Amino acid sequence: MQGRFLLNRVEDELKGFIKRRILHKPEKTVSPPAERAEWSIGIYVGESPLRLAPPDSLENPVLTYKDVTDVPAMFVADPFMISVKNTWHMFFEAWNQRTQRGEIGTATSVDGFTWIYRQIVLAEPFHLSYPYVFEWIGEQYMLPETQQAGSINLYKAVEFPTKWSRVRTLMSKPTSEAQLADPSIFRHDERWWLFTRTNLRSEVATLRLYYADDLMGTWHEHPKSPVVKDERPIARPGGRVLPLPKKSGSTIIRYAQDGYPVYGSRLRAYEITELTTGTYSEHEAAESPVLMGSGIGWNASGMHHIDAHLLKDGRWIACVDGWKSVRV
Repeated sequence: MQGRFLLNRVEDELKGFIKRRILHKPEKTVSPPAERAEWSIGIYVGESPLRLAPPDSLENPVLTYKDVTDVPAMFVADPFMISVKNTWHMFFEAWNQRTQRGEIGTATSVDGFTWIYRQIVLAEPFHLSYPYVFEWIGEQYMLPETQQAGSINLYKAVEFPTKWSRVRTLMSKPTSEAQLADPSIFRHDERWWLFTRTNLRSEVATLRLYYADDLMGTWHEHPKSPVVKDERPIARPGGRVLPLPKKSGSTIIRYAQDGYPVYGSRLRAYEITELTTGTYSEHEAAESPVLMGSGIGWNASGMHHIDAHLLKDGRWIACVDGWKSVRV
């Protein structure tokens, strides 16, 4: 009897186990959907390069990866503009899915608001981005980010805006670990000045400053460089540097990417109040941050770049970029 009882108990427990397994199947582990950042380009306007907003009459973004027709682009970002012969020309990074690196594309506009994509104008065996375009003595130049080449390379328009030729290496990275990210060049006090971030992989953000008497001459590191050395991710340049006149002297606006809590969160602005070959002083502008994610639409998740230009009527127009998360 005892043996029978034990056998029946074992059978009952086995039946119960099987029933539980059938009726209460364990939930499958479901991975969250993969996402990526989709960058696009918009136009903002305002009374100041520190106070800009999307115009009511314009539907942003004005350029997306879908506008790029000659390469399979995944996103467009880092826009810079220049006005030549009454036409606006925009240059920007277009990420080519085929080559898996950034290339420089261009678009044109008569009024600065409606843009037509043209073509890829510069591609190299290394990644290109941040096509900082400017004019000097009637010629157009471009200083894109070429850090994968280990240097900062200057290009000149052979046939503007579609053909560019490398004319000089302004500087090479000082060490094998260093980077030369987002070089930003500007003219001040009869000299050329250049910001670049040099340690992308370091926990401490470092922004270095260089100067030269001639664009094609020898570049010297500023004695106060690095001018930013901080654990906060605010050292990386975020667009054109703007020397501005003021009643009490001059000031220079330096835009900086704020990568907290994620890359491309917002854009901050700093006023450089003193800049000589021996001194440097800056403080964050009262209006900072000047750009950030809107929470909806094409720039829902963040913004990290600006190129502002003063119009004849006193207003400012700027090309900006922004991103949103999309499922892969």
